Amino acid sequence: MSKHQGKECLSIIIKGIVQGVGFRPFVYNLATELKVTGFVSNTSEGVIITAEGDNLPRFIERIKQEAPPHSKIMKMDVAPAEPGGFTEFRIVQSSDSGSFTLISPDISTCDACCRELFDRSDRRYLYPFINCTNCGPRYSITRAVPYDRKNTTMQGFVLCEQCSSEYHNPRDRRFHAQPNACPVCGPEVRLLDSSGKDIESVEPINEAIELLKAGKIIALKGLGGFHIACDALNAKAVERLRTEKRKSNKPFALMAPNMESIRRHCVVSSDEEELLCSFQRPIVILRKKEGTNLPLAVSPGNASLGFMLPNTPLHHLLFRYPLTDDSSPITHHCFSALIMTSGNISEEPIIISNKEAVKKLSGIADVFLVHNRDIFMRVDDSVMRVRKKPAAVRHAGVINSITDVSSLSLAPDSVPCMLRRSRGYVPEPIPLLTDGPDLLGCGADMKNTFTLLRGKYAIVSQHMGDMENYETVCFFEETLENLKTVYRAEPVAVVHDLHPNYFSSDWALVYGKKQNLKTIAIQHHYAHIGSVMAEHGLTCKVIGVAFDGSGYGEDGTLWGGEFLVADTRGFRRAGHLRQVPLPGGEQAIREPWRIALSYLRDAFGSDLTQFLGPIGFIEKYGMKKISDILQITDKRNFSPLSSGAGRLFDAVSALIGVCDMNTFEGEASIALESMALKGIEEDYPVDIHLDDRIIIDFAHTFIALVDDLNRNVDKGIMSAKFHNTVAMAIIRVVLKLSLMNNIKTVALSGGVFQNLYLLEKVAAGLREEGLTLYTNEKVPCNDAGISLGQVFLARELMKAGISS
Repeated sequence: MSKHQGKECLSIIIKGIVQGVGFRPFVYNLATELKVTGFVSNTSEGVIITAEGDNLPRFIERIKQEAPPHSKIMKMDVAPAEPGGFTEFRIVQSSDSGSFTLISPDISTCDACCRELFDRSDRRYLYPFINCTNCGPRYSITRAVPYDRKNTTMQGFVLCEQCSSEYHNPRDRRFHAQPNACPVCGPEVRLLDSSGKDIESVEPINEAIELLKAGKIIALKGLGGFHIACDALNAKAVERLRTEKRKSNKPFALMAPNMESIRRHCVVSSDEEELLCSFQRPIVILRKKEGTNLPLAVSPGNASLGFMLPNTPLHHLLFRYPLTDDSSPITHHCFSALIMTSGNISEEPIIISNKEAVKKLSGIADVFLVHNRDIFMRVDDSVMRVRKKPAAVRHAGVINSITDVSSLSLAPDSVPCMLRRSRGYVPEPIPLLTDGPDLLGCGADMKNTFTLLRGKYAIVSQHMGDMENYETVCFFEETLENLKTVYRAEPVAVVHDLHPNYFSSDWALVYGKKQNLKTIAIQHHYAHIGSVMAEHGLTCKVIGVAFDGSGYGEDGTLWGGEFLVADTRGFRRAGHLRQVPLPGGEQAIREPWRIALSYLRDAFGSDLTQFLGPIGFIEKYGMKKISDILQITDKRNFSPLSSGAGRLFDAVSALIGVCDMNTFEGEASIALESMALKGIEEDYPVDIHLDDRIIIDFAHTFIALVDDLNRNVDKGIMSAKFHNTVAMAIIRVVLKLSLMNNIKTVALSGGVFQNLYLLEKVAAGLREEGLTLYTNEKVPCNDAGISLGQVFLARELMKAGISS
């Protein structure tokens, strides 16, 4: 090491999430304490430190051990440096030199800021934009790196003298807090009517609360976009919101002021509470409590509710704003729960601008609670649930997650499970075991995300939405350009789904041609399994079970109940559910009773009609309509073949009278899972036979279901028996493939495994047989994880010289 008057001098480069999380003031104060001199600076590569002193080993060790809670040190390079003869330690001007660094996700309001928010003696009392180095907007306001105020949407707000003093004081909690502001110099809240005109009000937040209490619907500008809110206990307001906005039975998201309020409506485990209270503040799917007084319209036909806690000062204020002028502490909560659904038109991206909100939401919202801090990157709420973790023996190559879900102290057999990955988690990268060329994965059409591969990092975008919408494509493109710039990624190839009619595939091919990039197609279910392999660092052969609604197969049919023998060099379709026609194609997905009819025809053949009367099909749908459906069943142009597992669940839901119409994706399947009784161990007969590959045939299952219907067996029992049947079929096929191929590692993915009843049954069965099981944890198992699998597999295939 270099010396200067007996002192060592080191150059330290720290990479990871180290900007916007209080890292520089932490380093400054630690250096001052240890009498280390030198300087620290933000660069686009990370945090750069030159340190000189007699206590450098301790300095480095404490950086690793005591780094700010929301930082993530992913790499620390230490090298000798020329002595500088420094007399003090300083924080110097940021630089945009270097390669790239990682941006912090947005962070919910910290406890210290919450205390100040409701402290009548504090100068930021009731200020809806209070923040510090430990909380506040990050990704949603960042235009460029390094993360400095001039590179955020706070650039136009000039700090007042007091805020400037805090911002430049290394010992202050707001030192270099880029969104730092106060009522004197910061953003302001306004209340607008449905035409976008200002509503004259001394206290716009107080006025908004009074309107909510009166049953009105408001649109409010949150951290990463607009929310639409109403009093969740006001049945008329909820019904009106469902009619005006949702137009389906899809559950509304809820926000409550505290855990006590959530427990009034839901059963909450300690693990779920910890996830709710984490700094990401996701929506957490919880079991609905019997006797809740929430209107049925909040979550119709569903045994679960999705709750979150306030994540911005403005949300906190909606629950606790003072309604009087007295000086007593503010403890009263204005609402026990608010509907807090995404501010968008169905399947379009969340709205971020005041003007667009008024234009698109004025038919839904009575008033608009807006502000003048711009949102640069729209980020919807993340959705999660806690599930039992399959026991898996981690091999030496497995990487540890850097996402903050790994820092939660959940029970050993519990794991947080992503359903939608956005606010609070994006753009944290998923680390990979190996390096390689930069790639772009375009994902699927529904629940779209894209993934950029940059070095050893996979940067998965926030939830995009449905790619058939023009607005979603624009959102996709603007986010891609932003993340490409921030991470300085230059993809050499674009990866897309095999489906020729996907909008995402078409976009990838056009983009690839325009940019002169190679385009690579990865089969949908192989990509599902690839997402699990990417998360867990798997390169060995695995038995992949990919169960979803549908995906384009290599033979041109619709796959969806797939057993693959796969590794990073390719896959073999080793088994699947027996294909059945989908009468009317897309219409059958919307009306799953048609699929039930198809399964019944497959099971009963020409004798079908004599069984339809007793189970109520003729009375409900009419013989004429049934005959019309049966006539097109064998016509492939109208009734494509499908092995989709999601379609199977839909069919059973319709058959036993749980749900025969999908007003949103997966509604019938979700309702069927909600109906399943616990403690039922029986199952139905199912045929598993070997042809060119293993085929699972549920014809006898449907015959047995009809028999139970005729005997008036409880629907909850029938649902449980069906779930048990599917679980046992999966376990039997996996065991057979394990013996045939000498593979002990299993990967489960696909949207059907969002069904916790099924997943936990399968996991328990495979664990008992001594197999090692992996599932998605950092990305959703639904189509939102497809883009990660695409780029991971494409890179490995490229590195192996295998053309796709």
